[in-house]
Amino acid sequence: MNYFYVKKIKNMQIGKYSFGIGDRFAHQGEAQLNALMKASETLGLEIVPVWNKSNREHIIVHSTPADTRSEADAAVKALRYKGQYFVDADHINLSNVDKFIDASDFFTLDVADYIGKKAAQADIDAFVADHLKYAGKLQIPGIAEPFDVPKDLLIRITEKFLYAVQEAGKIYRHIEKVKGAGCFVAEVSMDEVNEAQSPVEMFFILSAIAAEKIPAQTIAPKFTGRFNKGVDYAGNIAQFTREFEQDLLVIDFAVKEFGLPANLKLSIHSGSDKFSIYPVMGELIRKYDKGIHMKTAGTTWLEEMIGLAMSNDEEAIDLVKAIYSSAIGRFDELCGPYATVIDINKNRLPSAKEVERWTGEKLANTLRHIPGHPNYNPHFRQLIHVGYKVAAEYGAVYTATLEMHKEIVGQQVIENIYDRHIKRLFGIDH
Repeated sequence: MNYFYVKKIKNMQIGKYSFGIGDRFAHQGEAQLNALMKASETLGLEIVPVWNKSNREHIIVHSTPADTRSEADAAVKALRYKGQYFVDADHINLSNVDKFIDASDFFTLDVADYIGKKAAQADIDAFVADHLKYAGKLQIPGIAEPFDVPKDLLIRITEKFLYAVQEAGKIYRHIEKVKGAGCFVAEVSMDEVNEAQSPVEMFFILSAIAAEKIPAQTIAPKFTGRFNKGVDYAGNIAQFTREFEQDLLVIDFAVKEFGLPANLKLSIHSGSDKFSIYPVMGELIRKYDKGIHMKTAGTTWLEEMIGLAMSNDEEAIDLVKAIYSSAIGRFDELCGPYATVIDINKNRLPSAKEVERWTGEKLANTLRHIPGHPNYNPHFRQLIHVGYKVAAEYGAVYTATLEMHKEIVGQQVIENIYDRHIKRLFGIDH
């Protein structure tokens, strides 16, 4: 097959704005791409599509990275898209990266599990010694007050993060050996943890990334507050605003100070539907003329369920209800792997019997993320979000139902990405 990734593109650089548009069941590639092309045609915004799917999702759905590549290539061909696009090996590490190498040209190096593990003492001592010049008062251009960095803080940061970045280096070099230098985009991800990384920590993390010679083009930190799957940001917006702005300025300084790629940008994981901070992020990236990578993948599956609920097909509506009924019965199993990125109050979930009596319209309105709508239930939405495993168990029954209602499902996917995400992020009236 003449895949895009076979072409050995040197010095591969991702565009300024990019959206992660993963797709659990590989049926919405055209609709997703259609939304981004619409943004180009009507708003003049060039947003690079990045189809992403994690190893965990492949295992649950019984798909392969080659399937993700096939979906992306097919959508590009069908819509005659001429722009840049990528396939992301999402949240990979050394234990599973090999199955992604052929099909991917974007790699999210997930080292969250290694944060807190200490590197060799000699490595820690050497890193601290090399960075003592930043101890004391660390002044970052654009940030009014200098950061206070006593030596003991520098040591703690090094002990907490150096080993994790060294692991990122191992993964990066493993990929580079196969694909070649400059033939893929690398992201370093540290977001799926409980504690946020401060802008000061970000500065030294970026230095460690540079020392490992990882030409990271995106970095995904954990911010203060809850970035729960598919629902709005929960936290102090003023504090998030301060962190986000300082991270932009820290990255700008680190790029110059450590020789990192000039296009290095923030990546916001679980970025779907963070409506209350979209204006903040949009305003700040425009203020500083910076790029951003937004991962919106998980909401595609939710839009499929909404589309089926709106189909006026009783069998499709019953399928949505059956998936929910099974999901609530398997709550712990489905929610456990996503504990750091969901926050569901079981007392706020309707019973399966109650949902059984709902109309398709009530189902859709309860699931669709429209803040202020009287039917919207974020707890219901989050449970459905992590319940795609149940749909996967329906196999061809689920995917055939998607095909049967392709048009209305596709409309929901386009509307979600274009109207609720792109327009909000870029400050366009919607």
